Amino acid sequence: MHEGGVANINSRVATKRTALVLYGSETGNAHDVADELGRMTERLRFSSDVIYLDAIEPTLLKTYTVTLIAISTTGQGNVPDNARIFWNKLLRKKLSPAFFRDVYFAVFGLGDSSYPKYNFAARRLHRRLIQLGGEELLPRGEGDEQHPEGYDSAFIPWLTTLREHLLIQYPLEDGLKPIPNGYLLPPRWLLALTEPTDKESVHADQKIDGGNLPMRNSFASIPISNRRNSGKHSQDSAVHIKATIAQNRRITPEAHWQDVRHLIFTANELHSYGPGDILTIYPENAPEDVHLIMNMYGWNEVASSQMKFVSRAHPSQDDSIAPSSRLDHDAQVTFRTLLTNHLDLNAVPRRSFFALISHFTDDEFQKERLLEFTNPEYLDELYNYTTRPRRSILEVLQEFNTVKIPWNWAAAIFPELRGRQFSIASGGELAHGEHSSTRFDLLVAIVKYKTVIKKIRRGVCTRYLASLVPGTPVKVSLHKGDLGIIKHDISRPVVMVGPGTGVAPMRSLIWQRHQWIEQLLQQPLNETAAPVPVSQPIGESVLFFGCRNREADFFFHEEWQQLEQKMPLHVYPAFSRDQKAKSYVQGRIKEQRKLVYKLLHDANGIVYVCGSSGKMPLAVREALIEAFEQGGGMLRGTAEAYLAGMEKEGRYKQETW
Repeated sequence: MHEGGVANINSRVATKRTALVLYGSETGNAHDVADELGRMTERLRFSSDVIYLDAIEPTLLKTYTVTLIAISTTGQGNVPDNARIFWNKLLRKKLSPAFFRDVYFAVFGLGDSSYPKYNFAARRLHRRLIQLGGEELLPRGEGDEQHPEGYDSAFIPWLTTLREHLLIQYPLEDGLKPIPNGYLLPPRWLLALTEPTDKESVHADQKIDGGNLPMRNSFASIPISNRRNSGKHSQDSAVHIKATIAQNRRITPEAHWQDVRHLIFTANELHSYGPGDILTIYPENAPEDVHLIMNMYGWNEVASSQMKFVSRAHPSQDDSIAPSSRLDHDAQVTFRTLLTNHLDLNAVPRRSFFALISHFTDDEFQKERLLEFTNPEYLDELYNYTTRPRRSILEVLQEFNTVKIPWNWAAAIFPELRGRQFSIASGGELAHGEHSSTRFDLLVAIVKYKTVIKKIRRGVCTRYLASLVPGTPVKVSLHKGDLGIIKHDISRPVVMVGPGTGVAPMRSLIWQRHQWIEQLLQQPLNETAAPVPVSQPIGESVLFFGCRNREADFFFHEEWQQLEQKMPLHVYPAFSRDQKAKSYVQGRIKEQRKLVYKLLHDANGIVYVCGSSGKMPLAVREALIEAFEQGGGMLRGTAEAYLAGMEKEGRYKQETW
């Protein structure tokens, strides 16, 4: 290693420059980072592959010049769902300390600093690669979702440094230069008509000067360990379900500032799930948005045409990577369906989006303005234009009206319309319906607000959910959560903190504990014997719930009153607007400090914190530390160490969003 922690690899000149870009992504952010890494390496004339971690065998890293990894952290410091198989393979004891000898890698992590195990997945993966003999190209980068400018505040400087080091350590052959940003890279896939006509566009065949481009490897040539199809993310724990909406009820008053819905979905089959598990909803773009974009670019003539994906790197092969995780690479859909169900028209655009669309305008002023947003020196300007006002892709394209996107580039320019995850709010006896069906309850706040530029913003998914009427079929998928709740813990007390819609998984847990209690207290000795009580300690369930007003958004308060009569449940609400002095969940925890200390310290209880990320989880942690100090007489350092010990033991669990 030379000064600065960067691997000294003596400026190797590779006859075949190859880059393997891997990602582990839960919501798509790490995938976006990986795509940008892939474009950067291509411009440095590496032959690059971008693929999710679970799709490969670890030995594949040895066959590439460099390996770049983008990975997010989920739940309690876990790796994402599409990286767990790969991670478990790295933990095999039989692997030699020299297993990754001559593997040169760099890792960028995406995390949320409001979680105790911030960027834990990236840190563990980085450490394990070094333990197995890998050598880092440069120190690990870590992006924080809580930063005002998001993870880009760390990623863009890290990316710039990585590019500089790659050029130094892997210099180009004499006469070759990096492909300038002013030249358009061919996309990994384009759209084509299944039955070509004179409508077929040739806009994709824009020549790139500056020498021959590096050819992408054929996806079929990569040894795939879990070969489902090249376009899908590995989602082993996901169960795809055809559900029907049974209820879509607003549970806040019409005059209340926020529209919160209690939705109930049913599925004909039996599906098992537990507290903390997640239902992913796959939304649709609003018809008026689809109509607008088609009119803007004159796409109506191909709206009903059947489309297919064609690999630009290997157009003769049938292994192109589909741009949607819900489409096979050989899928055929109409253009309107693709725009409605699979491409996100309302996402906040990333820096790379501006770079790409700048190639589709001949207006020098607008081109210059678009390219300014791609300059790392103007990151704050990009933030103020996009993230701060939540300006959408559709709005950007309306403003830069000289940009003309050919229809066959649509899937390469618009990001995937990804599913949105919601914590399931039902459990126990509420998890099953009539005739061996399954019930899923969700508690959803409909996203609608006015931005700093006085524009109304609506969430794509919640706008879609709000429009659904009972009887509508909906595509969903069921995922295991990270709270790790088991029946054996019924004897232990639980302290639940769930303000606002964060109470959803807490409701699931309370109903599940109620069912477990019923099963324990009334167990028949045999088929004919009457149930008899079972002597077993039952842990208390304590819920700290926060909202604005008792009458407006005290969700499920009637249920809590009924359940308090049936099980050892105590609910402590905090209403922030019902009195002059604002009350929040952390304040109620401090008020009940002796109870909290008794349940968590004396009775070895468990804490679950769910709801909005950011200030709330940090305030709750501080309230717990103060409860240990003032309720149990601990010194500050001892209280902090005790909470840290709870985290290590799995007795402090957080799920925030």
